[in-house]
Amino acid sequence: MKKFVFILLVAFTTIGFSQQDERDTNLSWITNVEEAVKISTEEEKPILLYFTGSDWCAPCKMLKEDFFESEAFQQRANDMVLVLIDYPRRMDVISTEQLNYNKTIIAKYNKERTFPKVLMLDSKGKELDRISGYSPLRDTKNHFDFIDQYLK
Repeated sequence: MKKFVFILLVAFTTIGFSQQDERDTNLSWITNVEEAVKISTEEEKPILLYFTGSDWCAPCKMLKEDFFESEAFQQRANDMVLVLIDYPRRMDVISTEQLNYNKTIIAKYNKERTFPKVLMLDSKGKELDRISGYSPLRDTKNHFDFIDQYLK
């Protein structure tokens, strides 16, 4: 009986993780601002730069679920170059090289080290605007208003 329950638990856990992964793969996040600038110039799209603490920041996790994983955001995503800069506490989340790179980007664009933070950049990497934090009320209206002004 214990084996059956264990197998059932593993099966449900696997299904849950695979569904999460499918949602995440709908978006094409890159992790390098210089690469984003090249793509932005070629495709004439603004750059959305997202700072997150993926493994420790509760508002970041809520914003990811409510905003970035929403169908409404996914419909807009192709009109922007998406850049994800993660600042995890666990060392197994990203490589040491990526973490060091992310620290340089944080020093340039997020000196206050506030998470979550979303910036809109032009095709030269110049900051146009920013929005910080996320409401515990889980209202994404301000975030949609923020990106919509650059997607006209």
